[in-house]
Amino acid sequence: MTDPLRVGFIGLGSQGAPMARRIVGAGFETTLWARRPAALEPFADTPATSAGSVAELAAASDLVCLCVVDDADVEQVGAQVLSGLRPGGIVAVHSTVHPDTCRRLAGRARAQGVQVLDAPVSGGGRAADRGALLVLVGGDGAVLDTCRPVFETYGDPVVHLGPTGSGQLAKLLNNLLFTAQLGLAADVLEIGGRLGLDREGLGRFLPQGSSASFAMERVVDAGGTLDRISAHAGKLLAKDVRLFEGLAEGAAEGAGQGPTREAARAALRAMGL
Repeated sequence: MTDPLRVGFIGLGSQGAPMARRIVGAGFETTLWARRPAALEPFADTPATSAGSVAELAAASDLVCLCVVDDADVEQVGAQVLSGLRPGGIVAVHSTVHPDTCRRLAGRARAQGVQVLDAPVSGGGRAADRGALLVLVGGDGAVLDTCRPVFETYGDPVVHLGPTGSGQLAKLLNNLLFTAQLGLAADVLEIGGRLGLDREGLGRFLPQGSSASFAMERVVDAGGTLDRISAHAGKLLAKDVRLFEGLAEGAAEGAGQGPTREAARAALRAMGL
């Protein structure tokens, strides 16, 4: 019987913290590191231990999960992880970043006998609390099989999409479509109001009809406009749409054009982004 993985977790934000709690709650030996000591305080009464540095965390781990903000963080923290992780170790990038960022990290990792999975997640903190995040994985399938018991503490489903970078490509497409749907949902509610319909009633009906979507529910919950969504998540959505735009240019004929991309751009303009 294979011993359970020792897990290191970095990135204890609104989504990462509940993911880490699920890992700890499932009984995995877990080591945490955070730039801000306050991020570690909610784990003081758990079996999780804290490391004094990223390299120290990596040395105590078989699998290191990164849930940091952006490409620069993945590059910087990933390099520190590789300085401490032993051969045979695994790095899982749960952040949403450019696929090439994960491919570069994987190339450096292979040189020292370490594997990398790009495994961005979707669903937010509430889904993480329930163990219901969508985990989109790129990389070696056998490595995913090793990590699956950890990923399944916070993810359902956990989907393998292909080689390194595939998870990020899928997540960027997900966020492109979500951004477009947010803009369309807000636009429909505004049109209804202009036509004299009761917007509150329309907001109760549309999430129940054939037009129902997660985006429509979020817009209705936010009062029927994009203002609150923009303040909460607009910059992250803009980052991901623009990552996709840069990736799509020249990647495949027509990949950078079409109604979904135009709708997503319009949604970002409506958010003032």
